[in-house]
Amino acid sequence: MNYTIYFDESNKLDQPNGGYSYYGAFGTSEEKTNEIIKSIEQFTNGKGEMHFAEYTSDTNFGKYFKSLNYVIRQGISINIFIVNNEDAKVIAEKMDVNMTQFRELFYVKIPERLFYGVTRNLENGEKVQIVVDENTEYESLSVYQKLEEQMNAHSAYRNKGYKVEWVKPEPSVESIPLQIIDVFMGIVVFLIEKHYKKINKKDDDITLKVKSDLIYRFLIQDNNLNMFQNKINLFRWEGNHDQVHDVNISDYTSEFIIDKTRFDIKEMNRLEKIRIENPGKETKFYRELMGYTNRELKTIQGYIDELNGKERNSFFI
Repeated sequence: MNYTIYFDESNKLDQPNGGYSYYGAFGTSEEKTNEIIKSIEQFTNGKGEMHFAEYTSDTNFGKYFKSLNYVIRQGISINIFIVNNEDAKVIAEKMDVNMTQFRELFYVKIPERLFYGVTRNLENGEKVQIVVDENTEYESLSVYQKLEEQMNAHSAYRNKGYKVEWVKPEPSVESIPLQIIDVFMGIVVFLIEKHYKKINKKDDDITLKVKSDLIYRFLIQDNNLNMFQNKINLFRWEGNHDQVHDVNISDYTSEFIIDKTRFDIKEMNRLEKIRIENPGKETKFYRELMGYTNRELKTIQGYIDELNGKERNSFFI
């Protein structure tokens, strides 16, 4: 049986937009991959990519929610490696290398932290394929060769018995699994960097609100929170330590859920007061009176369902 790993990165070391860079790997069997692709194509009707950065309106809430809710219940493994950009910069200066050269060095270390974990339970003779989000710079940085050599060296040295057949690029528009790791990584970054804390502190915070609503409604559904915490493994590299540290993702999910619950209670109390004063109106009336844009329609609909005694996500389950 073949096993496939999908690799993506966010906020690259030599192109940083924040305090950390993120490297993600999503692994599952070829059979399970095909099942996931088929199911998500049904949720999306085969239209439109899923990228967390582009989720700026809850118009596509159903597509994202159903996809996340399905994938987290499958036999998958997700590892995310977090790199402290400031520490990396200090070390690069000591080594007298630029950040692109330093980033290239990290591609040798990535398999150890990302890929070995997801292949831990593979049996002798299994074939592994690695798919990387298409990027022209990976060729010049010899990423494909490094990943294949490091993985096969590990298999030989540790007597694992698997073999990486190939490492190849795919455009994310053609790869639902690459879109999946993109969205899950986006959620993790959102939680770790606590972007939801910026709500009501920016002129246009609607994007933060709809992202928060998507994450919250995904996590509170059934046993999703436990599965999210069990199936996603985080590792952080800080330059002042020679070891990589495990990160407890529950520290971030707990704080987020508490913060979001408080926000929702306040908003639903406000909405209920408006409904009592104006009974029997259409959703658009309440949305506009609440000061919500059409980009937040699914949020209002979720509030109304819960106030009516239903589950927040009842319409999408």
